[in-house]
Amino acid sequence: MANTLTGLIPDLYESLDVVSRELAGFIPSVTLDASAERAALNQAIRIPISPASAAEDVAPGQLPPDDGDQVIGNTPFTISKSRMVPFRWSGEEQKGINNGPGYSNIRRDQISQAMRTLVNEIETDLGKLAYLSSRASGTAGTTPFATNLSDTAQARKILSDNGAPLSDLQCVIDTTSGAALRTLAQLTKANEAGTTALRAQGTLLELHGFNIRESAGVATHTAGTGASYVTNGALAIGATVIPAQTGTGTILVGDVVTIGAFKYVVTSTLSGGSFTIGAPGLRAAVATGATITVASNFTANFAFSRSAIVLATRAPALPEEGDMADDRIMITDPRTGMAFEVSMYKQYRRVRYEIAAAWGCQNIKPAHTAIMLG
Repeated sequence: MANTLTGLIPDLYESLDVVSRELAGFIPSVTLDASAERAALNQAIRIPISPASAAEDVAPGQLPPDDGDQVIGNTPFTISKSRMVPFRWSGEEQKGINNGPGYSNIRRDQISQAMRTLVNEIETDLGKLAYLSSRASGTAGTTPFATNLSDTAQARKILSDNGAPLSDLQCVIDTTSGAALRTLAQLTKANEAGTTALRAQGTLLELHGFNIRESAGVATHTAGTGASYVTNGALAIGATVIPAQTGTGTILVGDVVTIGAFKYVVTSTLSGGSFTIGAPGLRAAVATGATITVASNFTANFAFSRSAIVLATRAPALPEEGDMADDRIMITDPRTGMAFEVSMYKQYRRVRYEIAAAWGCQNIKPAHTAIMLG
């Protein structure tokens, strides 16, 4: 196979440099399992999950206790998407465009757009993982940071109460929330914020231990029509399956329901008289007949511990014999770790380029994730 893409490498990395600096807030915030290895669509990947540990009394003796065995669980997920973005040129088109802006400049921009398309799809997939979260804070339909910084404080409280590690907290918000945050006086005054970065450059500051980023992939949720539901039976702390009765309408995946003093995220649709909420379940015991209130439409700004969200990226599968590509290379974005496959197919008096990636993502620890309603 002739090495015909070598001269294109500077354009490829220049395109990566442009795309990786745009509003891609999720990819740099999650645990990235990136590899240039090939993977088949729907290939399983298993993430090991360590169980909770129990303490024991120290008892001196001749030999140490014969204990310490643990069952290591796992959360499986799959390479759920294998996607590519093609573009091609004929010799006539190349000759014609060289009289204007130039073929190489337009080709570089096409590569940027192709990578941007794939990155945006990945960001959207990551944003939807908010629908598997444990609980929610804030008010549906109300933009966070309207007057103060309480929104991240409440999101941190949820994660702290759930036992999430607080050393690498992430919060990805939409641009509306970002604009509200940038207008808060205490963050634009250098004597209060400790820096002029937000005022001068618009850089979002770390808040309450969260690294704050913006993304165009933050999910917007259309709520179910459920009304007048109440719990069917008493429920203990930690329950995740919620029996519901007497109401009408739907309760959907991603809905936020208020039961007692807490807002929970629905992770399975109401069916057969019950629905499921995210781990670790109810924070307080609930009596039979407790009101279940479904929140209205909202933007799912996403707060989480980095280790709770995993993104695996691979190169799309190829037959052992190869295919008709004249050349292909893998390029890795040094900023995000994302790997893209670039292929070139020489055809009759024209050439076809293809930018491709395969990926899968999962919320492997719902208890360490929360929605900040907007």
